[in-house]
Amino acid sequence: MTSTLAVLLAVALLGCSQPPAPEAVAPEASAAAAPAPAAAGADASASAEAALPLVVVHKDPYCGCCNAWIEHMRHAGFPVEARNEADMGPVKASAGVPPGKGSCHTAIVDGYLIEGHVPAADVKRLLAERPDARGLVLPGMPMGSPGMETPDGRTQPYTVELVANDGSTTPYARH
Repeated sequence: MTSTLAVLLAVALLGCSQPPAPEAVAPEASAAAAPAPAAAGADASASAEAALPLVVVHKDPYCGCCNAWIEHMRHAGFPVEARNEADMGPVKASAGVPPGKGSCHTAIVDGYLIEGHVPAADVKRLLAERPDARGLVLPGMPMGSPGMETPDGRTQPYTVELVANDGSTTPYARH
């Protein structure tokens, strides 16, 4: 019996003097794996970007600033389809652009109107919030808005407006 206890004691002591098995090195492994949640978050963000809905842009075929806005939207992750129109009047009327709130191009994204040089971040916010409204307008062509950048970086303040279903507008974002 004493010899059995001696063997068990020797095995126990031998086990304590061994370096831990690789599976037992959890603190270091978890520290090395710490970036994984951030990477998973980045993957989720990339999936959300990949899932952005199609933006259908109606524009004059010769408008350079419309093309620059389209590139802004694509850079933000939106798929974009550009449709050249000879007469934008009927397009704006059909989309529900309120009188006096027009710009050079009219877009539709996931059922919402996007009129003019609205920043992609405002469009993403609209899609996330899903208000019961027609969409967003940025009347005119404010200097410094997406697609209206100047070589010297000058900008003017502008307000993106939310268009209610009755055609009235309220400020949505100030830039």
